[in-house]
Amino acid sequence: MKRILIVDDDVTLRTALARYLQNRGYGVQEARSGLEALSMFEADPVDVVVSDVMMPEMDGLEFCRRLRATRSGQLVPFIFLSSRKELEHRVEGHQTGADDYLVKPFELKELIAKIESQLERSRRVHSEIVRLMQQAPPLPIAASPLPLPSSQPLPLTPAEEKVFWEVIQGFTNKQIGDRLFVSPRTVQTHLSNILSKLGVENRLQLIRYAFEHGYYPPDSEAAMHDSE
Repeated sequence: MKRILIVDDDVTLRTALARYLQNRGYGVQEARSGLEALSMFEADPVDVVVSDVMMPEMDGLEFCRRLRATRSGQLVPFIFLSSRKELEHRVEGHQTGADDYLVKPFELKELIAKIESQLERSRRVHSEIVRLMQQAPPLPIAASPLPLPSSQPLPLTPAEEKVFWEVIQGFTNKQIGDRLFVSPRTVQTHLSNILSKLGVENRLQLIRYAFEHGYYPPDSEAAMHDSE
């Protein structure tokens, strides 16, 4: 059963969403603010986060930023629900780290479609990473960087780190550019810097590096066992 964390200070909407999702076979957790949601996620990560933007204590934008700064929250699908419909607000949501943005009021069927789309994308990403890992040759010992504990930050700039996480999910330079609102040329510049700093030569070795040093999607280990 896939589990969804709903974050909204509107108890009526939150309860209605929870009931709707539970009736369609999802497990649901509920939080009233970004602060509460962050604590819940760190204790028990879910498969998808659906969050309001305007909330007390910690709003959705700050919640998303902090979630993306954690290892387990780097790649979890994140969907914003918001009454803020202006273009700059939607752009801000994506730049903060959200995968999708749905404007209130919305149709519940559309939310389900977005959730299922994100879950399917995650499944494809995990399967592709496992496939690449299985076909990748071992890194030469001389070129292998020293092992890093998974809790140690990557030796990258914030912009490079964003590109790193996009690359290991299997996105192309154009897709990354669209998601991060930069040009493909800028993405390639960051990628070249990443490869140089981490001592690898290409995307395939970068994905292998991510796995060997503990930087990988939360479900990837289970996916590897399933493929054996």
